[in-house]
Amino acid sequence: MKKFYIIAWVFGLIFYFLDYVIRSAPAVMIPELVNNFNTTELKLISMVGMYYYTYSTCSLIAGIALDKFGGKKSLFIGTLILGIGCLLFLISSQVAGISGRLLQGAGCAFAFPGCVYLASKGFSSKSLATAIGFTQCIGMLGGTAGQFIVGPWVEEGVNIHTFWLWAGIFTIITAFALFFVIPKEDKSEDSQENKTHHLGYLEPYKIVFKNPQSWLCGIISGLLFAPTTIFAMTWAVAFFQKDKGFIFHEATITSAMVAFGWVFGCPLLGFITDKIGRRKPVLIAGAVLMILSLLQLIYLPDVYPAKISMFIFGLGSGAAMIPYSVIKEANPDFVKGSSTGAINFITFGVTTLVSPLFSRWFGKSLEASSGNIHFQQSILFWIVGIILAILVSLFLKETGSKAQSEI
Repeated sequence: MKKFYIIAWVFGLIFYFLDYVIRSAPAVMIPELVNNFNTTELKLISMVGMYYYTYSTCSLIAGIALDKFGGKKSLFIGTLILGIGCLLFLISSQVAGISGRLLQGAGCAFAFPGCVYLASKGFSSKSLATAIGFTQCIGMLGGTAGQFIVGPWVEEGVNIHTFWLWAGIFTIITAFALFFVIPKEDKSEDSQENKTHHLGYLEPYKIVFKNPQSWLCGIISGLLFAPTTIFAMTWAVAFFQKDKGFIFHEATITSAMVAFGWVFGCPLLGFITDKIGRRKPVLIAGAVLMILSLLQLIYLPDVYPAKISMFIFGLGSGAAMIPYSVIKEANPDFVKGSSTGAINFITFGVTTLVSPLFSRWFGKSLEASSGNIHFQQSILFWIVGIILAILVSLFLKETGSKAQSEI
């Protein structure tokens, strides 16, 4: 049965790839979307950020759905919602734009928990962190494609309606593929799943949220995720253009290097933490690497190009995925779907809270910014958040295989 779940997980990766393409693509078509929805740049970026409102809240629904109804129905519905959200971007009205972005966030909320759910059924606990790291690697390939590939398309004059049409069609095709590929689950197969089946809808979350370790995992992951999701995938192109004087193409490539760094960082750090049997040392080391790369970017920019700085930053930020392994190990097996939904909710709840702060303090002043000083201050904002993540991680219990064997 495990091999069928591994095959299903591979199809889930396609869903997750599309999630990140759709999440990151608006950053490279801001002027076109401003014209399409007849709005201002600041209002458009706020509209794009609405993705995280439904993403964080629907992560909880995704966790319940996976534990109660299994992967087949849950992933089908999530992927279908994402496809409809893409098609709404074809309508030139602000209401359609807001609705589309909210539906995109709601649909994407099922992608990562669904992949982790399928991976946890297909892989052993010894290789789970590696599988989760590889899952995030595929997601970040999507994030890279959303900027590296879509950016030049837009620059060459490809109509954004063409992109959103095909994104919607391909996503809906993926929804039906997932429905037919994911095995039908027999809840009587093992006692752990039986236990979940008989729990109330909110009982799994009561178990997860009563565990302080769950909150620590979500806060750490959120603080490490925020610089990539808010800055690199939303604001970075505009900041590099206006504060640093980069041309559009150069700004797009530079910001996309963060996602490219994730492609290598997520599986690499997942593999290292599985190999050494410890989670916390790799988590802290990744966060320290993020800080060092950002400090070099703002204070020693001539040491090597900004592209390399952002790639190294992306490499280190793969550590944001380690808490996703920790939360599963810190909670009972029969709430595996809910634990992933819970950490997604907390992680992107942090993102939802931090995003308007960054917009108010640095986004609004971007047009009348003072160049390099404005850029430095904006980066220091993210460094403070990463330092806070390191401090919180000191209170996290070690759950790696070595710590479990010692117990």
